[in-house]
Amino acid sequence: MGFFSWITLDSKRSIPSTYAEDRPTFAVKMHDNLGNEYLEEDYEGYGIFGGTDFYVLLAEMNDLGPDRGKGIDLAFDEDRPASTLWPQFTEHKLPDNFDFTVEPTSCAHQGYFY
Repeated sequence: MGFFSWITLDSKRSIPSTYAEDRPTFAVKMHDNLGNEYLEEDYEGYGIFGGTDFYVLLAEMNDLGPDRGKGIDLAFDEDRPASTLWPQFTEHKLPDNFDFTVEPTSCAHQGYFY
């Protein structure tokens, strides 16, 4: 299994994994469209924030049930609907009235290979 990560919406920083050399982790919030926040203070690089899996949350936000496989399929489906809702990442605060159809930016370094 490889690492994966994203760029925070508000501070535009890569979310490093705890295993990345020379990049300390920092507190990150993953948000859903219902106002829930999942705080992660020591990201391990596998998509789990505050005990919640990004891909499970993606599936749930799009009425696919708590199915990680369906969330992964949706994330990588080039023909997915424009109305797809996405979890979002911040260091501090999500902007008011944020549009959850905006896909979060993936980190090219996977939170590890800097």
